[in-house]
Amino acid sequence: MPDLEMTTTSGATTGVSQARVEALAERIRGGLVGPSDPGYDSVRALWNGMIDRRPGLITRCTGTADVMAAVTFACEHDLLVAVRGGGHNVSGNALCDGGLVVDLSLSRAVRADPARRTADAQGGATIGDLDHETQPFGLAVPMGVVTRTGIAGLTLGGGLGWLRRLHGLSSDNLLGADLVTADGRLVRAAPEADADLFWALQGGGGNFGVVTSLSYRAHPVGPEVFFAVVMHPGSDAAEALRFFREWQAGAPDEVSAFAVLWHAPSLDEVPAEHHGTPIVMYLALHGGSPEEGEHALRSLRAHGSPLADLSGRRTYLEVQRFFDDDYPPHSMRYYWKSRYLDRLPDDAVDLLVSLNEAAPTHESTLDVWQLGGAMSRVAPEATAFGDRSAPFLLGIEANWENPRDDDVCIAWARKVYAAVEPFSSGGEYVNFPGFYEDNDALVRDTFGGNLPRLAELKRRYDPTNFFRLNHNIRPA
Repeated sequence: MPDLEMTTTSGATTGVSQARVEALAERIRGGLVGPSDPGYDSVRALWNGMIDRRPGLITRCTGTADVMAAVTFACEHDLLVAVRGGGHNVSGNALCDGGLVVDLSLSRAVRADPARRTADAQGGATIGDLDHETQPFGLAVPMGVVTRTGIAGLTLGGGLGWLRRLHGLSSDNLLGADLVTADGRLVRAAPEADADLFWALQGGGGNFGVVTSLSYRAHPVGPEVFFAVVMHPGSDAAEALRFFREWQAGAPDEVSAFAVLWHAPSLDEVPAEHHGTPIVMYLALHGGSPEEGEHALRSLRAHGSPLADLSGRRTYLEVQRFFDDDYPPHSMRYYWKSRYLDRLPDDAVDLLVSLNEAAPTHESTLDVWQLGGAMSRVAPEATAFGDRSAPFLLGIEANWENPRDDDVCIAWARKVYAAVEPFSSGGEYVNFPGFYEDNDALVRDTFGGNLPRLAELKRRYDPTNFFRLNHNIRPA
């Protein structure tokens, strides 16, 4: 049989014998999937519908042994490697054309320990998997805001979610991780094991290996919480955003909030004349008791003349799933950028309002994340994540369905990114990286003074930059 043509780390092609591929298949319990196999298209599909890449081989890893075999095989043949966790990777780097994909989506086991308030999870687990095992015990691990998101990629990039101000980032709650390095070895990273590598995993991304399991600290949350959902019409958008700016500064740590510039959805609770028109929506979770939450969020709900107030008690799981239907897999197309904002003066408010009005689709949003609280009280050098002093993060989300709109939607997001630069001293949330158009600048601006240490650790664990499809840190 002819050799399998695959892509190397240099971008060239190489032939891999069928005998070697068959030998690898015997070592991968989850199996191999290639372009000629049934189900190839479904296995290679990512959440972001605009990503259409065709790997040469996909290794379906059910555990650490499969990952070690896949990485060793890729090293022996100098193959380009992508790592897929939950598959929610918006930039598309979970796939590569012609190379080998280490696919962890079959590795989703989670075990909660209510006595110790910890949770252990495999590298392919999603937020939904983690919540399913922890909430029966009234526990939660701080995670993101869409439950289909893979926990490994989210955590390695920091991890912002509904509990960020009360309990910190996902990476702040990491207790340890197992990962397979570029030479196929299994390494444990933890404060008591390899503290330097553990530091690097707290925000430094997938630069250092394939994470096969993660251990987390869990916190008492729920089962019921108070959740504010308040919509203001576009005619009041600037004033509503200015109020949010002042209100959030005095909010307790239990509250994590957004102001989302959007277009009103077609809900029965929203007056029909506002459907599809610009709005500002307040979203805020109080992570304590529902009674305390209702009191703490009363002033946010009382402001102005909302066109809809959908606030109330909800289960924590309902809050976690709140955004899920707005981000369907495969059918929608996504391009996300971000900037940390040092300030939100009136001219920035007016700019954001006008940019939202110019959004190319009603699904696109500009999300003003309230930061501060527990996540901000970690020193920049304490974790790879770096500086946490910004009071806001602007999430720039171009979301659309029609491939013909690709250019205009991406252009709008990049226009917003450039327009808000005067209000930022630099840095981006690396989980919203666009397509890594200027990776070196992203890495330099985001990691700042931590970059030399990260580059040295990259040299120690991945001197050839084998794991490069990420927010890539070049070896020192």
